[in-house]
Amino acid sequence: MVCIPSTQTSALARLATDADTARRLLDDLSESFGTGEAAVAAFEEAGGWTVEIYFEQPPDEVAVRTLFGDLAGDAARERLTFAAVAAGDWVAQSLARLVPVAAGRFVIHGSHDRHRIAPNRISIEIEAGLAFGTGHHGTTQGCLAALDCILNRRRPRRILDVGCGTGVLAIAAARATRRQVAAGDIDPVSVRVARDNARRNRVGALVKVVHANGVSDRRMRARGPFDLVFANILLGPLKRLANPIRRVTAPGGRIVLSGLLPGQANAALAACRILGLVLERRILVDGWITLVLARPAARIVNVGRAAKGGRGVAVLA
Repeated sequence: MVCIPSTQTSALARLATDADTARRLLDDLSESFGTGEAAVAAFEEAGGWTVEIYFEQPPDEVAVRTLFGDLAGDAARERLTFAAVAAGDWVAQSLARLVPVAAGRFVIHGSHDRHRIAPNRISIEIEAGLAFGTGHHGTTQGCLAALDCILNRRRPRRILDVGCGTGVLAIAAARATRRQVAAGDIDPVSVRVARDNARRNRVGALVKVVHANGVSDRRMRARGPFDLVFANILLGPLKRLANPIRRVTAPGGRIVLSGLLPGQANAALAACRILGLVLERRILVDGWITLVLARPAARIVNVGRAAKGGRGVAVLA
């Protein structure tokens, strides 16, 4: 949560726009502002969409307008409005807009909706805050839908969440399987938030979150090889991490990739197929693609007899 006394006031930037622009701005603005500088929200209301940025400190309004113009055009820059707001008021209003979201057997919700979750669903309680990922984004929902499908066929024993953000996917996997889950993020604030969320969801002993760039941390790799790996990041990092992720995935394991627009899916697949990974499923949620890939299991191949009467030579392929 954004923990600021309710008597303190700061600035709120607000833009009414369409759904596609709102989704694009939500991602781009989350990337543009450093953790702790601002909190970004997008929500549907009155037949349209609204993007809001709450600033802990008064912003440079000219710079913010310029950024909106660069990301969404001159019209967005002109329509952007600023207002003074009490921190507590903004947080309360944002929470009220974060209605529960279902993805397969999972439901993501805030504490204010805890009483609304059916007992037969796996609930994941995540509060709005400065770390990216309340679970309402299409990429997260796609990954949860993929997890639901995977769990219908198998129960992974070793699980990894690369770029875990607030820990939604790691928490979901731990709650569904009661297995240990390794998780990492390059942002130290996200690491702290993910740990807090794991404890809030009663899987603090199962979800081990470390500060890591990709899969570079030895503490994460030591828990592998993994039967299931999540990487809900962006196309650039996905392409760079494709081979390291394949190496820590066990033969027969599954890799769930997201953070991809439809036009980026083939580029991600090309980077994965060259490594021998096989596409099993595509999931489209709110204009975002999630890919489920498999690392084929090792096969025993008989390559014949070395000499007459000799034994066959078996190799792993």
